[in-house]
Amino acid sequence: MSVHVSLDELLKERGMSLTELSEKVGLTLANLSILKTGKAKAIRFSTLEALCRVLDCQPGDILRYSDE
Repeated sequence: MSVHVSLDELLKERGMSLTELSEKVGLTLANLSILKTGKAKAIRFSTLEALCRVLDCQPGDILRYSDE
């Protein structure tokens, strides 16, 4: 069981780079990279809200659960 981060797919769909997202959201490139690769242990609601605002999406578009 795990939670998967779909940030990479959303960036591709929107034609946005991780660097551009970092600047728009106000997070370091390193922190976004950790989140994108699925190595993050947690995410703040404020970060999730900022990502949803910039990417024009819902939290469920970024995070998904799988029991595989």
